[in-house]
This record gives sequence, structure tokens and C-alpha cells, in this order.
Amino acid sequence: MAGKIIADTLEHSTAGSLDTQYVVNGSAKAWVNFNGTGTIAIRDSLSVSGLVDNNTGNYTVNYSSSMDNDDYSSTVSANASSGLFGTLQSEASMTTTATNISCYNGSISPADHAVVCLHTLGDLA
Repeated sequence: MAGKIIADTLEHSTAGSLDTQYVVNGSAKAWVNFNGTGTIAIRDSLSVSGLVDNNTGNYTVNYSSSMDNDDYSSTVSANASSGLFGTLQSEASMTTTATNISCYNGSISPADHAVVCLHTLGDLA
């Protein structure tokens, strides 16, 4: 049987208390860690239904739960397998169901990366 817990505050016996609004508004609604080289593959994720390899260094992350609007915040990080630091740019093509990201190498050329991570915060629909 499914249940419902209604609470304004969570309290821990030694760590203090936390307003539940912080949990709702301050938690990642989706995240993914994936291999962006060769055949791309998700290593681990939350609320991500799949990936699309659009082109060199360009990926689309699809969400399994829609965001309320396209004004959410996403943070992207990457690590290039060649040891170059991957500089990233989150493109303007954020929809309620997906985020498109582009990864670059140190020369600011599109590049695939061995580790790509995306964290998305905002309100779910």
C-alpha cells in the first residue's frame, strides 16, 4: 500500500533539522554520469531515460520526468581521456524533456570525453 508523509521539517537526532522545502527545491531532479567516447553509455543516473550522440562532443540527455519549464539550471563537467581538460558549454537548447550539451577540448574544438556528467536542478512538472 502506498503512503504519504506530510512534514514541514525533517529532524535528525544529532545533525539538527532541515526544512523540507530545502529538500524539494535544493535537490537535483536529474543527473547522469556517462561515457561520451565510442558507443556512449550511461554509467549511473537518476531520472534520465537515455542519451543521443549527435556529433563529436555533442550529446542530448533525455529526462524520464519532465521539468516544469525550460528555466531550470544544469551544470556539466567532463574529463577527456587524453588528459586534456574538457571545457564545456551548455547550449541554449534546453527543453522540459531534454538538455543538449557540447564538449570541447583545450583548443576549443568539439571533442568526445571519457567522462561526462550533468546535474539538473529545478521544478518537476
